[in-house]
Amino acid sequence: MAVSRRARSFEADSAHSVTLPGGQVAHRAHVEQSQRLARSFSQVCQGVWCLVGNGLSNQTFIEGPDGIIAIDTGESIEEMNEALGELRQVTSKPVVAVMYTHFHYVAGTRAVLDSGVAKFGQDTPVWGHERIAENRRRTASEIGTAYGRGLVEQFSIMLPDSGPDGNVNVGLGNFYRNPAHAPFTNGFVVPTHTFAEPTTIIVAGLEIEVMPAPSDADDSVTYWFKSLGVAVNNLVWPVLFNIFAIRGEEYRDPRVMLRGLDHLLSLGAQHLVGAHGPHISGAVAISERVTKYRDSIQLLWDQTVRATNMGLTSTEVAQFVDLPAGYDDDYLTSELYGVVEHHARQIRSGLFGFFDGDEANLFPTPPQERATRLVAGMGGRDSVRSQVVTAIDADDLRWALELGSWLVRSDDAQEQDRKLLARALRLVAQRTPAANIRGWCLTRALSLEGAINTERLRTHRLREGAVVSGGYDKSVHILRVLLDPQRAEGVNIRLSFVFDGVNTTGLHIRNSVAVPTDGDSYDVQIKTSLTAWAKIVSGAVTLSQAVSDKTIAVDGDTAQFQAAMACFDIESLRS
Repeated sequence: MAVSRRARSFEADSAHSVTLPGGQVAHRAHVEQSQRLARSFSQVCQGVWCLVGNGLSNQTFIEGPDGIIAIDTGESIEEMNEALGELRQVTSKPVVAVMYTHFHYVAGTRAVLDSGVAKFGQDTPVWGHERIAENRRRTASEIGTAYGRGLVEQFSIMLPDSGPDGNVNVGLGNFYRNPAHAPFTNGFVVPTHTFAEPTTIIVAGLEIEVMPAPSDADDSVTYWFKSLGVAVNNLVWPVLFNIFAIRGEEYRDPRVMLRGLDHLLSLGAQHLVGAHGPHISGAVAISERVTKYRDSIQLLWDQTVRATNMGLTSTEVAQFVDLPAGYDDDYLTSELYGVVEHHARQIRSGLFGFFDGDEANLFPTPPQERATRLVAGMGGRDSVRSQVVTAIDADDLRWALELGSWLVRSDDAQEQDRKLLARALRLVAQRTPAANIRGWCLTRALSLEGAINTERLRTHRLREGAVVSGGYDKSVHILRVLLDPQRAEGVNIRLSFVFDGVNTTGLHIRNSVAVPTDGDSYDVQIKTSLTAWAKIVSGAVTLSQAVSDKTIAVDGDTAQFQAAMACFDIESLRS
């Protein structure tokens, strides 16, 4: 079946690319997004202020009869300190509560509690969804390596500040972390007041309707200040919503999000304040623009299902589904962050799984073997290299990327092959309006050229501080995703860990898995402190050193214990 779409993921040529004073080369629409995200502390309405451009997210302040509510605290204490400085320019009232819209931008809360602006100091109430603490733990523990790598690639973290590859903006903000806020001290505070269902609360003397509204996080909520006509939300972004995040995320079901948007529209708000980007004021403007935003998401879901029912494969679905040109007239529905073709593929996969009906995807040949065969079948390396150059010169970048990936992934890949693929990726980056795509392509290009080293992003490293803050259970149970099943073949041992004399947990290594236990039944018991254990698994101290200097006390066969620990992908446990 013939399918077509307008070329919007990236342009067919460089006609829309511009060069900035700092030397950055980027799509004109991507550059224009920086102005919407420019730093500004604006008064939304009487007693409501929003700081845009301080980091990746906004910080919002709402005045009630009893004091100020701070909504979202950014990615560091330093970021929130700057926001509080802006607040103090307009009011001297104390902050009486902190509220979170979702778990992404909550690391500056200690700035509020410790700075003297909070009326109740360390006892200041912190409101948020009950899953916020768990979601922060989840992204920093078992899946931490892949999650962190995705953040680096998507948010241009390793890109230079200037030159052709320099950062311009990251779509939702001008940077993932504002360089002026280094060293980015974490000041997250676990919510003291939580909710999971629709509820009404009184904070700072204001009645607030709370509605769970999953979007890019299942702990997102909408706060409706009816008396002020203000809705604070994480649903409406200053870009087409990212159903698919190139960094990798759990499936964001558009049907769930539509319910949140319909509720938001039903409020009749006079002012809409988001977690990102400038606020929107005026009931008519909000209704018209958010309705169109909402409908863009429904269209993507509906048309993906329609295409899938036609029997189209994932790649064909990506080419079939598109937003009509009428959606291009508002940045809320423009591809300034992710791209439609990726969203469609994510919806298809989220509904039906990875297999798309393409026979080649049923039992695919391993990538390196496949690439080697394809290169040979296309006439050898020199022939494929020539075809990559021809494709690049013809602005056929999709084909150039595919051919170039064969060269890089096949046997005997050479530096010139990596540079060819990097050249194609850089051109895509310069021609896309989507921040996610530019950041990912340039990061990969620089890595291929050896200009940056991304190998550390592929190694699961446990950070000492994260191990301690995660608690004794998680400090041991996380090892299950670091077990090498071949090294563990034939091992059957129950390990008990007693931390600080009172906290017991364990693992049972059997059948080439490490099963979490409570540690009450064991073959070998280990006694140590959580801080000492954190130093071992983070690599600061080796296991053998800890055993030798009695930092760890082993009750049972020490050699058997050390052999069991050698089954894990942590060098310090194997030495």
